[in-house]
Amino acid sequence: MRKHTLLPLFLMLLSSMLYAQQERTLWNGINYLLNPIEGTAQVTETPKVSGDLLIPEQITVGTQTYIVTEIGEKAFKGNKKLTAIVLPSTIRRIYRNAFDGTGIMTNKAFWNEGVLIIDSCLIAANKDIAPKYTVPEGVRLIAAGAFENNKTLTRVILPEGLTEIDHDLFKGCKNLTKINIPASVQRIGQDVLTGTALLTDEKHWRRGAFYIDGCLIKATETISPKFTFPKKTRTRLIASGAFADNPVLHSIVLPDSLQEIATALFKGCTELQEVTIPATVRRVERFAFYNCAKLRHALLPTDLVSLGEAAFFGCLNLQEQQLSNLLTGIPVACFSQCRSLTQLPFPTALKRVEDGAFAGCTKLEALNLPATVEFIGEMAFAGCMGLTRVEVPAAVNMVGKGAFKDCIHLYTVRFPETLYAIDDEAFSGCLALEKLPCPKDLFRIGKRAFYNCQSLDNITFNDHLHAIEDEAFHHCIKMTVVTLPKELETLGDGAFEQCINVRHVNMNETIERIGDRSFAVCKSLQELYQSPRLTHIGKAAFVECRNLSKVTWSDQLEEIGQEAFMDCIKLQTPQEMGGVRMGKNAFKNCR
Repeated sequence: MRKHTLLPLFLMLLSSMLYAQQERTLWNGINYLLNPIEGTAQVTETPKVSGDLLIPEQITVGTQTYIVTEIGEKAFKGNKKLTAIVLPSTIRRIYRNAFDGTGIMTNKAFWNEGVLIIDSCLIAANKDIAPKYTVPEGVRLIAAGAFENNKTLTRVILPEGLTEIDHDLFKGCKNLTKINIPASVQRIGQDVLTGTALLTDEKHWRRGAFYIDGCLIKATETISPKFTFPKKTRTRLIASGAFADNPVLHSIVLPDSLQEIATALFKGCTELQEVTIPATVRRVERFAFYNCAKLRHALLPTDLVSLGEAAFFGCLNLQEQQLSNLLTGIPVACFSQCRSLTQLPFPTALKRVEDGAFAGCTKLEALNLPATVEFIGEMAFAGCMGLTRVEVPAAVNMVGKGAFKDCIHLYTVRFPETLYAIDDEAFSGCLALEKLPCPKDLFRIGKRAFYNCQSLDNITFNDHLHAIEDEAFHHCIKMTVVTLPKELETLGDGAFEQCINVRHVNMNETIERIGDRSFAVCKSLQELYQSPRLTHIGKAAFVECRNLSKVTWSDQLEEIGQEAFMDCIKLQTPQEMGGVRMGKNAFKNCR
């Protein structure tokens, strides 16, 4: 039997989730990464576009429309034949290196006074830029890293109307001594001034924190463990990662004027225990409290409209949290590894619980999902060992891969009758699960869906179930009878392997193939009545079924795989099997 895997596996898989492109689509020759919670799309790596390209304001995938808001990192990098592009007004961010090596970047006609500006978006700057540079009025967006490592710049004046200063914007501009932050700016990225002379200017430092125009850019280890914001400096914005990996910060009261907790703001603050979040905050960005292992208190505002991926990932001591009823989705890994979280009231309009959202929340006791929930993602509640009951909302048509994997105390689950599929490993390792009410519309049970569910009793499958896939009920040791559904077409490899107490297997009339090791080591199996349409018995399909003494053979049988009945010591080797291909050792050690 396989070893029981718990949180280390979750950490590995969730780490890949955070950086994987979860929902991709190709639309009119351009690749997009979709965000179903916010209804937005990011242009992602598209290596073969050429000529003049129009980026649309929105795309429609299935029944949902997505607003195109971002040009992703390296989106068109190296496309020498891309000669021009039209950017819609919906674009809010352009990531670094998006146009590197394209015909746009190499065409000098597009450059003016050392900068490349397309549709009010400043894409890049070069050494020809003036030392004291004023960004033209009307520029609404500057790409991440646009001025990075420019040795010419000494002063930059940013225009009113700019809403974001993106990450790495002036990083490495060692001679830069002055910038302004317009009142219109709503977000400041990480490392915007790293490596600049400006960051060494003492007049901008107060109590270990660096400020410009009421914006806190960076804090150092010299701040007070109980950090307070200077009264004379009205802090309206805090840059992404400003407190990240700070080893001394213990508690902080965020200013009342703050509207956003920026990306990775407190990421890796290992000593942080308490954060007071003002009611003015409307957005908490991705990784905001990532791996703040000692964080106990950071209660979210009731009017929060957006919550980012892995925002509270690894907050091991977070005991309570409230979620705004304005939220429609819990993003990827948002509360993963919050091992002290015992309960969480879900938003009344919640639609989606994304991949790994609550994975490893070992003390989460109750799961009262609202009826509005339509989607439960991969490993959404994996390792929630405190869960005992689950009721899947009626709007959900598929339980995602590993959604409740290793919920070892989960003993009862209620499914809607309209459930279509239980995906791979959905309830794998649920040792206490006793009953499986089979919905009338269930079509598919995925690979290892109920692997090692050692308390799972006999199941009455609906007649319309078409597929029981590989190892679906492997090592379900309490099962005694298996009755295959009337319309079952696929019985996967190892589907009932090591179900050591199964005494009877009732075949249906339609099954044509028994997979490899499908009933291997079913030591209590005594009799087998085969489907009249059965043509193939897989390798080791009934190996070590030591009490199997009677088999009614199908007239249509064409092949018996190697070791199919090996060590079935009570079974008599059939004498007449004319025309049937017999694998090596198919009946070895039979009577």
